[in-house]
Amino acid sequence: MNRYLCHLTGLCLLAQTALMGSASADDFIIVQSTTSTQNSGLYDALLPRLKEMSGIEVRVVAVGTGQAIKNATNCDGDVLLVHAKSSEEKFVADGYGLTRSDVMYNDFVIVGPASDPAGIAGSNDVAPSLQKIAETKAAFASRGDDSGTHKKELSLWNSAGVDAPAASGSWYRETGSGMGATLNVGIGMDAYVMTDRATWIAFGNKANHTIVVEGDPAMFNQYGILDINPDRCPNVKTDLASQFIDWILSSDGQDAIAAYQRDGQQLFFPNAK
Repeated sequence: MNRYLCHLTGLCLLAQTALMGSASADDFIIVQSTTSTQNSGLYDALLPRLKEMSGIEVRVVAVGTGQAIKNATNCDGDVLLVHAKSSEEKFVADGYGLTRSDVMYNDFVIVGPASDPAGIAGSNDVAPSLQKIAETKAAFASRGDDSGTHKKELSLWNSAGVDAPAASGSWYRETGSGMGATLNVGIGMDAYVMTDRATWIAFGNKANHTIVVEGDPAMFNQYGILDINPDRCPNVKTDLASQFIDWILSSDGQDAIAAYQRDGQQLFFPNAK
């Protein structure tokens, strides 16, 4: 049953129950997703549960959101799970995706060295914190990779009235790498770094870095899930992709997301409607 008809008729649970267990051991889908969901360990917690219930194997390609969307546009995948809402909506508007649904959220934070050269520790206001980093020319390591985190970081610099990329190569350093690698670079050079909270909690090489800016509503981080349009990508495994999306958005999938913790801390907060 199509999941949208399912939502309208109230037969979602029945349809999901009928579908689960129907896949063969060789069935798999490719999910184009982000380094943050992968690095946090979320998929390691969720996907074996889905495999046991349905027989569907999910193979995750973890890259920056911009690259994930590009891969999906090139029909290299069956599902897209990323965190750049405007880009996701454009993906659907351009005909590459059928629908987009909220899945979960957390937030971004800025971490920095104990020396705190910009004097921003304890702030919950990101714009003046970024302004102080720029004014003091304190080192800042950016992913610089068109990921969802990088897109958000650039929008925050813009809101703060700072053209940070213009300082590329001086105090503003672009790594062109994923979140974990950028954190390693930033910590190695005593730089500030903006990261999603889940990756920071799961990150093992914190050294003397701590969260210095957090709690600003502007640092909200929403994740969305999209199915890829088979009219654009005839090879997409529509039925298996729908089963995966149905489960992620179901109460069972949402409960599994909420239950995932590292060091006693919840990393993602489900909010599927």
